[in-house]
Amino acid sequence: MKVLVVGGSGLIGGEIALYLQEQGHQVTIMARKPPTAPPLAALDFLAADYVNDDCADGRLQGFDSLVFAAAADIRALPQDGSISPEAFYTRYNDEAVPRFFAAAKAAGLHRAVYIGTFYPQVAPHRVGHCAYVTSRHNTDVAVRALNSDDFRVCSLNAPFVLGYIPGLEIPHLSALLHYVRGDLPELPLFAPVGGSNHISSYAIAQITANVLASGEGGKAYLLGGDNLSWKDYLEMWCAAVGKPRQLEVRDDDHPMLPNAIMFAGAGATVNYQPEDLDVLQYQPQDIRALMAEMVAAAG
Repeated sequence: MKVLVVGGSGLIGGEIALYLQEQGHQVTIMARKPPTAPPLAALDFLAADYVNDDCADGRLQGFDSLVFAAAADIRALPQDGSISPEAFYTRYNDEAVPRFFAAAKAAGLHRAVYIGTFYPQVAPHRVGHCAYVTSRHNTDVAVRALNSDDFRVCSLNAPFVLGYIPGLEIPHLSALLHYVRGDLPELPLFAPVGGSNHISSYAIAQITANVLASGEGGKAYLLGGDNLSWKDYLEMWCAAVGKPRQLEVRDDDHPMLPNAIMFAGAGATVNYQPEDLDVLQYQPQDIRALMAEMVAAAG
């Protein structure tokens, strides 16, 4: 199968691209710039910008399947006030992503997976109130509306994601490691209120391959792994770096897990068990072992 992975230069898309390649598929990464991580740089590459390029110009022809892991989140939101969050997310998600899927459908692709976020399913009350959650909800609905007998579309809505690819810099995880090691003494070490579900990027890759093969067209799958309080999560990181400790839980805005990224609401706890395991069929990674592996890789 010839698979185009949009956003394959990042963690989630890159993990999916590598896994599909290992499973014997012919994988091409699409991004604005070629990936720099050696494992990803070895894959075929298509330079394109799904927002600004006319991807209905024929460049998508010849592929069988699409995995889209490039929708915009707060990391891409300009912080200079040049554009409102609502306008930014509308352009990059609500408008551009369904337009790209429509181009893929017109180009003759038969299967597509959209990597979304869990917030529209686990915090539906935030739709219409939070620009990011509203945008991801609108995008998910619009993409799945393109499902047809000839173009099977599923979405995979993921919680917080952990993972690494050799040579791929993940700034927020690097900063977190420095934080729990005590390298940033100006930042108080504590845990925020609440918690979340967590999954590994490798598990998402397994799920993507299975859903491409046998997913139900038009369905949104809620992915899940370990339910952890933020206290447990950060204490696990402390142990992984060799500095185990008990952390105080505070209502204060957290330097590494700020309220700005808590889209279910500040202090919310989002715990659940995933369904459809007969289709998803993945082997969850042990989060503690994954943290230890990431720490060893970081050096």
